[in-house]
Amino acid sequence: MLVEAAGRGDRGAVARLLSLVERGGEGARSVGRLTYPHGGRTYTVGITGAPGAGKSSLTNRVIEQVRAAGSTVAVLAIDPSSPFTGGAILGDRVRMQDHALDDGVFIRSMATRGHLGGLSLATPEAVRVLDAAGVPLVIIETVGVGQVEVEVAGAADTTVVVVNPGWGDAVQANKAGLLEIADIFVINKADRPGALDTQRDLEQMLELTTEKQWRPPIVHTKAVDNDGADRLLAAIADHRAHLESTGELVRRRARRLEQEMREIIARSLEQRAYELASGDAFAQLLGDVLERTVDPWTAAGRLIEASR
Repeated sequence: MLVEAAGRGDRGAVARLLSLVERGGEGARSVGRLTYPHGGRTYTVGITGAPGAGKSSLTNRVIEQVRAAGSTVAVLAIDPSSPFTGGAILGDRVRMQDHALDDGVFIRSMATRGHLGGLSLATPEAVRVLDAAGVPLVIIETVGVGQVEVEVAGAADTTVVVVNPGWGDAVQANKAGLLEIADIFVINKADRPGALDTQRDLEQMLELTTEKQWRPPIVHTKAVDNDGADRLLAAIADHRAHLESTGELVRRRARRLEQEMREIIARSLEQRAYELASGDAFAQLLGDVLERTVDPWTAAGRLIEASR
């Protein structure tokens, strides 16, 4: 069985399970049913931010630190997908090719397939597969989608927001969007002019937000020079300890499962709706609507009532 093989560390089995998850349908549902009982151990870190912030380079350095400590790690790099083929660009995987031959690193590029929010719909199930395979840390690196699609906050235990020097007033302008989801801020390319100004802006923003038990730290990094990844990992460890000591980790994961169930229900109902909007009964009612003998709301109501 693929799930059992994945649990033994078979990378080929993990890859095949992830492919089934990405295809969706009954195969993905079967994988979800089989892997769910084996989950609950993996810690997830989401890395997000604007395009060009250096998320992939930073992730690459974090991988190096994790491997130096002797632990395994997986990366789900959520790439923009082609509007024609649905395929991913795979640019993130190219930047992490230094780890291609390392059996302790599993990198998977996943296409958004047009899904807003910077995350693929298959991401939660993919994390579950890696969880069942015994991977202790999964990094979810999202598409650089700007400040409004902040779905990564709901998919990860710790969310890292990467910004660059020079954001200036943009930090204030966008504080109600991407920045408010951060558990940790990273100012990458911190050797550039304006890094201290960006830190000041972030600190001012944090002063204006509603007081929370956890105040997001601000970490300076220079990913290209391999400077700061150790500090970022230390901040992640501190946040994890906070979540576990306060019980917030359990609550976050419960909210995530609640949202996933809502999404599953919504998708199932949507599929049922598409089935109703086809066939002879739909065609006949559509004809009545076109002839204006029935209005669209009445026609739709008749289809829904008949389906009961």
